[in-house]
Amino acid sequence: MDADVLVVGAGPVGLALACGLRQHGRSVRMIDRAGGPATTSRANFVHARGSEVLDRLGALGGLPEESVRAMTITTYAGDRPIMKVRFGDPGIRTAAPPMVISQARVEAALRDRLAELGVVPEWGSALTGVEQDGTGVTAVLGDGRRVRAAWLAGCDGTGSTVRKLAGIGFPGVKVSERFLLVDGRLETPLDRSGTHGWVHPEGMLGAMPMPGDGQWRLLAYDPAFRDEKPSEGQIAERMRHILAERIGETGTRLAETHWASLFSVHRRLADAYRSGRILLAGDSAHAHAPFGGQGMLTGLGDAENLAWKLALVVAGRADERLLDTYEAERRPLATQVLRGSTATTRMNIAATPIGRFLRDRVLVRVFGMPWIQRYTTYVTSQLWVSYRRGPLGGGGRRPRPGDRVADLACVRPDGSRVRLYEELRERWVLLGNDEEALAAARNLLGETSVIELRVAPGEGAGRVPGEVALGEGAGGVVAGKASGGVSHGK
Repeated sequence: MDADVLVVGAGPVGLALACGLRQHGRSVRMIDRAGGPATTSRANFVHARGSEVLDRLGALGGLPEESVRAMTITTYAGDRPIMKVRFGDPGIRTAAPPMVISQARVEAALRDRLAELGVVPEWGSALTGVEQDGTGVTAVLGDGRRVRAAWLAGCDGTGSTVRKLAGIGFPGVKVSERFLLVDGRLETPLDRSGTHGWVHPEGMLGAMPMPGDGQWRLLAYDPAFRDEKPSEGQIAERMRHILAERIGETGTRLAETHWASLFSVHRRLADAYRSGRILLAGDSAHAHAPFGGQGMLTGLGDAENLAWKLALVVAGRADERLLDTYEAERRPLATQVLRGSTATTRMNIAATPIGRFLRDRVLVRVFGMPWIQRYTTYVTSQLWVSYRRGPLGGGGRRPRPGDRVADLACVRPDGSRVRLYEELRERWVLLGNDEEALAAARNLLGETSVIELRVAPGEGAGRVPGEVALGEGAGGVVAGKASGGVSHGK
């Protein structure tokens, strides 16, 4: 074998999966058909749960300090503000912040962490063929090389070569016509502490502050723009026209363009997340609208959930059936995200008089209610995600098996203090003081793979972060971790 796992796609999902596997001691190779790292990206927001994943992977670092904290969305009709939504703490504690930051910077942080763990992406390596048998997968690359791995993970986006070669269907529908996307420098009086949006008969327009002096991202729905393959200059010029048309006299002008693109919104969901020894994660498995910042967030969750399960199977400490819980836990979430992002898209592009009335008159009032704003924060953050109804979930007192729980200050056996998520980067954690449970966990997971921690005084006994998953494995019941909740079953 050349590696335990071959990861195809060096975007945020593939990088996160590779980091998670390496933290569990598994060997990884990563290939990507691109010539090098991306410098531009459509995703530019990481919600709190995504920041928590990055934290547990050891890749969060200084990203919060680099990011913009845009915690409001102000909606206008022309130059008149008609609604402001404020995002804040939904009542579920998290030390990891939501961040407005380029996907390219998130990928760079993950690459740095992966390099620390001994893996560098192999750029310019396109996958052209896959052969699998009972013991592994042979990947055929564009230059004729063959790579042998026990498992292959497809994290190569909506046009996934892995998914196509595995014969997994990707049904869906087109939700909207064209959106224009421009990153550049704005001359504007707009407040950079929040995002701004304009409702207009010709289509919605959004402006989000980005890191850097005067840097903004502009997004506009423009089905009338019919140039088949417009240049970046043509897209930027069209955006200048839209700004003047939909904003009104606000003194806002696109002074400089760094990147321009266009896209249509599709809703798609893979028929399966696994075919034999081939697995899918991120956009390879689900594609939806960018509204709400759910794409990269959902993909990072996929990667973390899959990493620990695949690591246990590779190590021979769990049966392959544990991998079936990955799809069972993550695909229902993707279905919910698809429904929500589709509804948001249709609301944003409402073209009929009734649709615009509901959006501009009714929903504006509804979303002005404080409890609705708190609920919106709660939903988009994905801090609510739980696997308690999945195959490894369960009932009982909270936190229930499958629930997400917050980071905690803990105490090691030697009396030193540590954050729980920090300790989870390198090993499993048993919270409490149970020598029999500790001995059993070390027998199942390895003598040095488990540490016993006590919750620091004042943290509250009910909060138990990380994930503990029990399932049938090679040695009987095995324990897994780090999907942001607590989960068990037999």
